[in-house]
Amino acid sequence: MSFIAYFTFNTIRIYNYSKQYSEEKSDVAIVLGAAINNGVPFPVFRERINHSIYLYKKGVVEKIFYTGGIGKGQIQSESEVAKSYAINKGVKKEDILIEEKSKYTVENLSEAKKIMESLNLTSALLVTDPFHMKRGVMLAKNNDIHCNPSPTKTSMYKSKLPKFMQLMYESFFFRLSEPMSLIDN
Repeated sequence: MSFIAYFTFNTIRIYNYSKQYSEEKSDVAIVLGAAINNGVPFPVFRERINHSIYLYKKGVVEKIFYTGGIGKGQIQSESEVAKSYAINKGVKKEDILIEEKSKYTVENLSEAKKIMESLNLTSALLVTDPFHMKRGVMLAKNNDIHCNPSPTKTSMYKSKLPKFMQLMYESFFFRLSEPMSLIDN
């Protein structure tokens, strides 16, 4: 299969998978980290956090797990900023888990797996942006995390060009995460 055909195939898969949505009762919502600026989550991360709060307040999850370490130029971790934001929105401190070591999606999930195992948490909803979900779930499954997709319903990507650019970005990085020999539907 040529690179262009494979890239196009993945783009279609990612687009179609972005519509998968679950609110299946789970032990925890795993929120993939994203950018912050001086203790404030960027819009993409804020919407992920808001979605996890929605799932928590609806009773779909008992705990929220924020991932993400300290990014370049920051003094707080992404997960600590998310935790503070959620507490200010009414989430109980004892119902929030964080990990502060990871810098990339693959690390978010490997760190989450370690903590989930130590706490006997076995089911999760994965919270991220719709176009990031296919890669996120694939990486979660590679870490033996039983999860279902629960993408944000809101996004800063509202117009066609930013959505297209985000889809191309995810198609490129999905290609790097998945060898051509492992194509699945």
